Amino acid sequence: MRHHLWSLVVLMLAAAPLDAQSLRDKIAELFIFAAGQDPLFLGGTAGSDSATALHADHFVPSAVADNGTLISFMGTAISQNVSSLPVSATSGGATFRFEGGVPVPTSGSPGPIFAERAQTLGKGRIFIGANINHLHFETLRGVSLNGVQMVFTHQNVTGAECDSIVGASCAPYGVPTHENDVIDLNLALDIDMTVTSFFLSFGLLDRVDIGVVLPVVSTSLTGTSDAQIVPFGGTTAQHFFGGTPANPELSTSRFVQGAATGIGDIATRVKINFSRSERTSFSVLGDARFPTGSEDDLLGSGHFLLRALGILSSRFGAFTPHANIGYLFRNSDQQNDAVLATVGFDHLMAPWATLAVDFVSELQVGESKLTLPGPVTYEEPFHRTINVTNIPNERDDLINGSFGFKFTTQSGIILVANTLWPLNRGGLRPNVIWTAGLEYNF
Repeated sequence: MRHHLWSLVVLMLAAAPLDAQSLRDKIAELFIFAAGQDPLFLGGTAGSDSATALHADHFVPSAVADNGTLISFMGTAISQNVSSLPVSATSGGATFRFEGGVPVPTSGSPGPIFAERAQTLGKGRIFIGANINHLHFETLRGVSLNGVQMVFTHQNVTGAECDSIVGASCAPYGVPTHENDVIDLNLALDIDMTVTSFFLSFGLLDRVDIGVVLPVVSTSLTGTSDAQIVPFGGTTAQHFFGGTPANPELSTSRFVQGAATGIGDIATRVKINFSRSERTSFSVLGDARFPTGSEDDLLGSGHFLLRALGILSSRFGAFTPHANIGYLFRNSDQQNDAVLATVGFDHLMAPWATLAVDFVSELQVGESKLTLPGPVTYEEPFHRTINVTNIPNERDDLINGSFGFKFTTQSGIILVANTLWPLNRGGLRPNVIWTAGLEYNF
């Protein structure tokens, strides 16, 4: 799997010139220190004498493996947040069933904010609205985005030519000695995202609702990278970013900035109610999201998603608990499917105010399809192992707590205010997601 992934990354990195416009390419630019070259190509070495010019691209294979995996991981993590960001529930406000053509209320509150309730709108009724979600990403698998560390290692050069120059076999990693040189890179990223979702649900039948969600995504990226060549033993005449062997430049930095706005991944939804009583109801929901958002500009996932949920709701006066259990299918080679589980309640505190609380989880299925590089082991001049990044290889389970309110105005418009708090640190996460919205049911 890793070989296929790195082959894909080679193609992606090869298409990342300095004047690239996409946000994915902006991330790649943080690792390009010589104009028009591959990531980690040593421009200073390339411009020196022929004896050292051979060393200009000795770190490029490490960039393909390590940096390439990180670039892919970063882009995938951001895209996954876009595709997994919850939008409004399919039904809000008052819901009804019809008995002899007379509408009978089936809900006591305007409903949850992000969770689903089993009640349907009622034939011919319409639910419309819009909400704005704002995210400022802070951590990547628990590591601060201001402190991502990577170590790029030298290519293991082998072959008869190397053997003749060194006077010994170059097969062991660390022979010749300058193979022990590394590039330390510190990465800082500032990523903001705002998702404005417009949604509509329609009561096609008394027990069947259909709907559509149109998201508009705005993503901004600012990044800096500080790179330092660390020569083994404290001296170097082989690897440098600029200057000369006698006066080498061993450190450099990059700064990138970019933003993009556009349509995200459009979703269509259908909910079917199978049973209902005064106390409990059960429905199933199907939600398909199509790759209409630009994957290159981090506005969409780049692949088709299908979500299926079983929804159980109960009603105890003004208190309405609910549970959603389901599965998320991602048609992607780099992202895992997930098991979905949400439990919570909405409580009508006053005729005009509803409290909504939920625990929302997305649990990864199977081992991660995209893993980061493991430790690198040197054989010479002595056996040792180094870690190439401070980002851990771990599951990207997402567990969040949702806390919000709905306020019903005299005109019937419902005002929504909500916060979504990460309860763990899997994947790429903000410290909080802020949501504000409007809903109307008629």
